Amino acid sequence: MSATFGWLRRQLAGIIGLALVVGMFFAVRLPSASAEERTGLADRYSFEPMGIALPAGGVQQSIRKVNRAYTNIDAWISSVGAGIAMNDLDGDGLANDLCLTDPRTDQTIVTPTPGAGERRYQPFALDATPLPVSRITAPMGCAPGDFNEDGRLDLLVYYWGRTPILFLARAGATTLDTAAYRPVELVPGVGVDAYHGPLWNSNAVAVDDFDGDGHVDIYLGNYFPHSPVLDDTVDGGVQMNDSMSYGLNGGEDYIFRWTGGTAGAEPTATFQRLDNVIPRDASKGWALAASAADLDGDLLPELYLAHDFGPDRMLYNRSTPGNIEFALVDGVRTASVPKSKVMGEDSFKGMGVDFGDINGDGLFDLFVSNITTTFGIHESNYAFMNTARDQAEVKTRFSGGEAPFRDDSADLGVAWSGWGWDVKMADFDNGGRLAIAQATGFVRGEVNRWPQLQELATTNDTLLHDPAWWPNVRAGDDVGGHQRLHFFVRGENGRYVNIAPELGLDIPVPTRGIATGDADGDGRLDLAVARQWAEPIFYRNTSPNAGAFLGLRLTHQSDDPAAGRGAPAVGAQVAVTTADGRRFVSRVDGGGGHSGKRSNEVHIGLGADVTGPVTVSLAWRDRTGQIRKQDLQLTPGWHNVQLGSQANER
Repeated sequence: MSATFGWLRRQLAGIIGLALVVGMFFAVRLPSASAEERTGLADRYSFEPMGIALPAGGVQQSIRKVNRAYTNIDAWISSVGAGIAMNDLDGDGLANDLCLTDPRTDQTIVTPTPGAGERRYQPFALDATPLPVSRITAPMGCAPGDFNEDGRLDLLVYYWGRTPILFLARAGATTLDTAAYRPVELVPGVGVDAYHGPLWNSNAVAVDDFDGDGHVDIYLGNYFPHSPVLDDTVDGGVQMNDSMSYGLNGGEDYIFRWTGGTAGAEPTATFQRLDNVIPRDASKGWALAASAADLDGDLLPELYLAHDFGPDRMLYNRSTPGNIEFALVDGVRTASVPKSKVMGEDSFKGMGVDFGDINGDGLFDLFVSNITTTFGIHESNYAFMNTARDQAEVKTRFSGGEAPFRDDSADLGVAWSGWGWDVKMADFDNGGRLAIAQATGFVRGEVNRWPQLQELATTNDTLLHDPAWWPNVRAGDDVGGHQRLHFFVRGENGRYVNIAPELGLDIPVPTRGIATGDADGDGRLDLAVARQWAEPIFYRNTSPNAGAFLGLRLTHQSDDPAAGRGAPAVGAQVAVTTADGRRFVSRVDGGGGHSGKRSNEVHIGLGADVTGPVTVSLAWRDRTGQIRKQDLQLTPGWHNVQLGSQANER
């Protein structure tokens, strides 16, 4: 007996330690949804997968030719380029057109959404002729917008290996085809017979009226430093990030301020390039995504930059018409908050971002995608919740350099998903709450390279910028290549649950861009997904028993009867109040995220009990930059509203 007590006494510290570990595990373990709860949540949603028609032709590839210095990591370098946007390109009043970038052919393709009306025109690839596009150029994304203000939607295509191109819609075009667009350089003077401009490597675009003059501007974020990333005849002149946690040697970012445009058969659009608007510590981050939204109520959109290898940045907008100015604002760190959970001070790998009111308090929150792979790189996504009481407090705290946001991703159940990319928050069942669709996955193959990547993540930063020190990631290697699309919906307890498996959305293929829009006008938002090195896919929303919704197509007033239906009133703010006092907020999104762009319409789910009119509070800037505000009483359904000095329903 004494021997037993002696053994217990010697082991007491270990026993107590084990008990504490087990106790703490059960104390802090986050709750998980039961099978019954998951099924109940999934019953609210349904999506029909549909193939997207693509044009014939184009040289098929499964990996890119890259600078010889990148040969041993050519699969890593080839991991982006699949993008998709959803909008009304042909002016029929429905967001039933897609613009996608396909890395398998390096084409930018316009095609109708599948289903009713898909025979309106044949899918086609945009043709940049006569502008010079070299063999080391690859499209990374497509952003629709009315860049010459003629009421027709144009297309901004951004690339690796050159500056962006505006494809401006020609007046008089009777159908969508290659000839319906005139290619125009966003940056003039880059060459005629051959391209002689800077070798930008762009991965992030956000379109909004940044200076409040009534015209859309463009933020363009570059990932790699300006260099010949895709030139396989060159060995060198390129680099990788100089840190895994504070990499500030990426490509420069730029703002383009609108200065003019003309309509007609040979349309034009001109923008002034502003090189020093983004503070250098933010401009030199490795930008993969960006999104803009007015957070403090002054109708000047703030700008969030999602950076790989270092801190994301929130930019507070202090612009005046004709003068664009941003200031960096950061979150406040407390004793209980790790540095990497503080906005502006994180070291995570920002890959995607979207704004939306997650908790229904009438203020915009934001979701940020990071790398969150168990036994890989286990960071976390961010659900940055707005902690201010109202927009006035947001402005006060921004003015003092403070960003009033707190990460609640773990408590909400959305912290971990995989190697995250694009994200879109939307109400897909019109239940009055946002769901979160997130793309995940990196490089698909058979040989697991996570161990080598983990070693790289702990390597001395002084070695990282040289590609020769990186482990091989080539064709056949796998890094999160079988991760799946996530679809988070909110349960009754307020936590989110990924029900993609129950909905058949969790195909083991890396996904990149996500676009949303109502392609058939039935009030249920559809979903289009770009997949890296695989065919894109369209998910038609067939959710049963969807609730009521309010849909707004908000456009600028036009005095030209020959113009299209009107330019989207990008940046216009919408607040909806129901008879029972619930409040919803949204905006006309000009296009942001990683490589997916939602349509310009405003869509707000109201829930099943709303049948009568709701109060719609609109705030916008007219074409002179003057702020306008007006309340309307609108019934559920779609409405077309023109915004000038007043809001007029058409």
